[in-house]
Amino acid sequence: MQVYTRIMEMPCYCTQLRQATRRLSAVYDDALAPLGINVAQYALLRRIHRNEPVSLTRLGSLCDLDRSTVGRNVRVLERLELAISTRGSEDQREAMIQLSEGGRDLLQQAVPVWEATQQAVAARLGPQRVEALEDLIAAI
Repeated sequence: MQVYTRIMEMPCYCTQLRQATRRLSAVYDDALAPLGINVAQYALLRRIHRNEPVSLTRLGSLCDLDRSTVGRNVRVLERLELAISTRGSEDQREAMIQLSEGGRDLLQQAVPVWEATQQAVAARLGPQRVEALEDLIAAI
């Protein structure tokens, strides 16, 4: 029992970071909600746009997600008619993802919303904390 008590006196960095991430995600989600997407979907739309057409395998690698997870996330974008998948020209087995016209339009609307949210978060944190956050993220 003593060992457990001693360990529990130390904060769990992972838990604290996950809680902070959920709070920060909620700020971006609230800002993007009027457009019908959340920050994870926005990030995926941006990643697709920068690399399109992009295979699911490559997209997963770019997002640090496994192929099955990114595939499920892309299917949500397809149901929202924001992305489309086609077969690769070189390898017909590989799904290639690109934005639909609606996805391009939504992304164009979402960028200023994201930028304003980014600026609001930076203003709330202040320059020193933003720098510290960037350093922390780079260190992890």
